[in-house]
Amino acid sequence: MSYIKVKGATQNNLKNISVNIPKNQITVFTGRSGSGKSSLVFNTIAAESERLLNETYSTYIQNQLSQFSKPNVEAIENLPVAMIINQKRLGGNSRSTVGTISDIYASVRLLWSRIGEPFVGYSDIFSFNNPKGMCTTCSGLGYIEDIDLNELLDFNKSLNEDAINFPSFRPDSWRGKRYLYTGLFDNDKKLKDYTPDELDTFLYTKPTKLKNPPEEWPRTAKFEGLVHRFRRSFLLSDNFEKKRFKKDIDRVVTSKKCPDCEGKRLNHEVLSCKIKNYDIADFTNLSIDDAITFLQNIQSQKAQFIIKPLLKQLEALSYIGLNYLTLGRETPTLSGGESQRIKLIRHLNSPLSDLVYIIDEPSIGLHPDDIKRINEIIQSLKDKGNTVLVVEHDPDVIKHADHVIDIGPYAGKNGGQITFSGSYEDLLATETSTGQALNRTHQLKSKPRQSTEKIQLRRISRNNIKSLSVDIPKNVLNVVTGVAGSGKSSLISEGLKDKANVVYVDQKGVHASNRSNLLTYLNIFDEVRTFYSKLTGLKKSLFSYNSAGACPECHGKGILKTELAFMPDFTQICDVCQGTRYKPEVLEAQVEGYSIADILALTVEEAMDFFEGQEEVTTALHSLAETGLGYMALGQSMDTLSGGEMQRVKLSKYLSREVSEQIFVFDEPTTGLHEDDIPLLIESFNKLIAANNTVILIEHNLTMITEADWIIDIGPYAGDQGGRLLYSGLPKGLLEVNESVTAKHLERYIK
Repeated sequence: MSYIKVKGATQNNLKNISVNIPKNQITVFTGRSGSGKSSLVFNTIAAESERLLNETYSTYIQNQLSQFSKPNVEAIENLPVAMIINQKRLGGNSRSTVGTISDIYASVRLLWSRIGEPFVGYSDIFSFNNPKGMCTTCSGLGYIEDIDLNELLDFNKSLNEDAINFPSFRPDSWRGKRYLYTGLFDNDKKLKDYTPDELDTFLYTKPTKLKNPPEEWPRTAKFEGLVHRFRRSFLLSDNFEKKRFKKDIDRVVTSKKCPDCEGKRLNHEVLSCKIKNYDIADFTNLSIDDAITFLQNIQSQKAQFIIKPLLKQLEALSYIGLNYLTLGRETPTLSGGESQRIKLIRHLNSPLSDLVYIIDEPSIGLHPDDIKRINEIIQSLKDKGNTVLVVEHDPDVIKHADHVIDIGPYAGKNGGQITFSGSYEDLLATETSTGQALNRTHQLKSKPRQSTEKIQLRRISRNNIKSLSVDIPKNVLNVVTGVAGSGKSSLISEGLKDKANVVYVDQKGVHASNRSNLLTYLNIFDEVRTFYSKLTGLKKSLFSYNSAGACPECHGKGILKTELAFMPDFTQICDVCQGTRYKPEVLEAQVEGYSIADILALTVEEAMDFFEGQEEVTTALHSLAETGLGYMALGQSMDTLSGGEMQRVKLSKYLSREVSEQIFVFDEPTTGLHEDDIPLLIESFNKLIAANNTVILIEHNLTMITEADWIIDIGPYAGDQGGRLLYSGLPKGLLEVNESVTAKHLERYIK
C-alpha cells in the first residue's frame, strides 16, 4: 500500500508531527474540538496541494487564483491533487440558484428549447441572466426593489440638519456634499417646504453638468438626483458598501414580487413556451422529487438523450437528502450543510481519479437517516480510485472509515499530537477521548423536567408547514427533531417571530475583520487595557493595536503584504514587531513578565489564571471555557472562527450576564463538537434554564436528543413529504411512534 507521508508538521498547534496516510482508502480524522485536525488536513495537506498545483500555472493565472502560503511542514511525499469540499456556503447573489450552480439548469434550458411549444428560440433565451430572455421590469431577478422615501428622508429637516437619513449621505460626507454644494437648494429649508419642482430636481434629476456651480463644487462632477444615485450605489451594484450598510439598506429598501413576471424572472414570450402545460419557471419551482416525476412522464423520444442525464443528476440530489429543494432556490439561502452536499454531487459523475478528496464534517445538518447515504457517496469516491480524507465527529461516519487518525489529547496548546492511527476496531480499545466516547452508552433522561407553563404556537404556516399547532413547555430543554428539510426551522422561526423575548443564537459569523478578536467581541479588551495602563503607567490607547500602540511599520496588522504584478502577493511577518502588532515600547511594558502581546497569545484557560481577581474579565473568560472554548487564544481574529465556534462564543455572552425570562433558540449547537465536549454544552443550557429561561434546540445529534426534557418531532420526511407534527411530549413516548425516522435511530442508539 502507498501512503501520503507528512513529515514534521508544525502548522498552528501541531507539535512537529509525522504521519502516514494510506492512499485509496477512507481516512477519518478525529479528536477534540480545536485539537489540530483542520491544521493538519486543511492548513497543511490541502493548502500544500493547492499551492503546488497553482505553481504549475502561468504567473498571470496564478494572480487570479486563491493564494496559499507554504505551510509549516518539512515535507509531504506522494501528495495527490486535492479536491476540497468544505462547509463554506455557496453564497453568490440573487442570480445564482441551485439550478445554475449545479449546471442542471443548462440541461433544463436545452430541454425546453427542443420540445417546448411554441418554439421561442434556442437554450440561451431561457436564461434569466440573458437580456433577450429576462423580464425587463425586474431585470431577471423576479422581484423589484423600491425606495421608501419616508425612511430615506426626514422631511422635517433641512439638508444642513441631516435630512438624508442614511450614513454615507451625512452633510460632511462626500456624498452629502453632492447635494449641499450644488447651489440648487436652500440648505436651511426643510424638505417638507420644497416645491414639487424642487423635490423632483432633488430626487429624480438624471446625471447632469451644473451650469454655474458654487466654488466648492468639484469641477468634473455631475449632479444626480438622490433616488438615482442611491439606486445605482446600493441596488444595482454588488459592492462592499452593500454589506457595510446592510442594516440601513434593509430599512430603506422594500422588496416585492415582480408584478409583470410574477416572480418567474423571464419575459412573457419565453414563458409562453411549455411542456405538458408547464413553463420553465413552473418546472424549476417544483421540489426535486416532483421534478423527477415530471420528467419521467415525458414520452418524447428525441428528448431522451437530454432527460436521462438530467434525471441522473436530480436523483443524486434527492438521494443525498436534498429532495425538498427546488432548482429555483437562491444559493445565498442555502445552509452550509446543503451547500456542501451540492458540491459533493458535482463530483459524483466525475471521471477523474487518483485525487485526494478532503471533506469537512459531511454530517453537519444531517439526520442519522441521511448520514448512511453520505457514507455511500464517500465510498463511491473511493471506489473510483481516489483517496478520501474526512474531518468528522459523528460516530456513524467514523465507523465507516478504513483508517482513523486521532489528534489530541486535548485542544489548543494541549493538542496537536497524533494519539492514535489505525483501524476503527483498534480505536475502540484505546484510552483516547474519541475511543472512550465511542464506547459510551446512552439512555434517555430518567427524570425530565416538568413544566405547566406553555408557549403556544397556533396554526403556523411556512414553506412545507401548513397550519400546524403545538405547545412548547417553558423553562425546560426542548429538542426539535426530524430529517433535514422536514420543517423544523420553519416551524420555530415562524412560530416565534412575533415574540419579543426570543434570542436566536445561530452559527453565522459576526461582521468582523481581522482586527477584531475574542476580547473585543466580548467587550473586555477595554478592561484588559485599563489593567495594563494602571500597572505600567502607559496611556491606555497604547495597548490597542488599532490605535496609538500600533507598530509603525505594519500599522497593527502584524504582517506586511507586497503586491507583485502577475505574481501572488508576497506576505511576510513584520520584522519590526515580529508579528505582535505593537510598537517596541509597548512590548517592553510588562506585567508579571507578560507584555500585552503575550496576553493575546494566551489561551482562555491560561488567561483565567493570569487575570484572577479582575472579575469582569474572568467572568467573560469563564463563560467561554464553559462552552468548550478554553483552547482559543484571546487574540484570535473573529473572522477565523468556524460556525460552531461562533455560536458558542455568542452563547458565552449570555452566560456571563444575568438573563432570565428569555426563549433561547439554538440551531444545531453540536456542530463541530467532539462527543466529549457535548456535556459542557449541556451544562451551559442547564445554567440558562436554572436562570428561568426556556431553551429550544433544533438538533440531529443523538447524544443531545437523549438529554431532552421534551421532544417535538417533525416529519416523516423532507419537503412535501414532511411538515407534519409526528410527536410532542416526554422523550420515551417518541419511541412508540412507528412513523418517526428519529425514533428508529434513537432506539438503536440507546440499545
